[in-house]
Amino acid sequence: MFASKIYRVILFLALPLVMLASSAAARPLQILVFGDSLSSGFELQEGQDFATVLKHKLLADGHDVIVWNDSGPGDTTADGLARIDMALERHPDLVILELGANDMLDQVDPKVTYQNLDAIISKFEAQGARVLLAGMFSLPKNGPYYVVGFNNIFPNVARAHHLPLYPFFLQGVYGHPALMLSDNKHPNALGVARVVAGIAPLVEHVLNSMAPHGTATLIRHRAH
Repeated sequence: MFASKIYRVILFLALPLVMLASSAAARPLQILVFGDSLSSGFELQEGQDFATVLKHKLLADGHDVIVWNDSGPGDTTADGLARIDMALERHPDLVILELGANDMLDQVDPKVTYQNLDAIISKFEAQGARVLLAGMFSLPKNGPYYVVGFNNIFPNVARAHHLPLYPFFLQGVYGHPALMLSDNKHPNALGVARVVAGIAPLVEHVLNSMAPHGTATLIRHRAH
């Protein structure tokens, strides 16, 4: 009888901890898209941006997620690093890091771009977030020396941090007029859908490797 009372006391004390752990495990995974105009929905209608389309794809495939779009048109990796403290307030579980295209257009020294990406990733990882790196390639017009230096940034930083890498964010979109805006730089709505179709399997692979999650869905956008 005494042993039975002890058991009930232990169960009573342990129950809140079990419920807390269960609640934490059941919460939706927070995904943060941290990028530039390629993922912000530049000149697209509401709901056509990368984060929103990705959210619908993940939900349709049975993933319970909250997706935040924290992408700033025109941002370089230096701009991303400068505003990362605000992004850290989201406490994301997974970050899709899509920065570097504007560095390439401005012909920023690849060493500087690498250092900025390295610092951004380190800050997210220090908070416990997983990072998926979306890569970029240089335009040939920048010359062979720059092209080689820039194109090596993303594989090298992904290797250094052991990150999943989607080599080219605009894979299957860039160079296809039907999938691009008239500026030939940004994806249109069809192009965004193609980007999502390309990167979604990698995103889902990362999500499947993370803790179980529960219900509720929300997407919010960074004010520009």
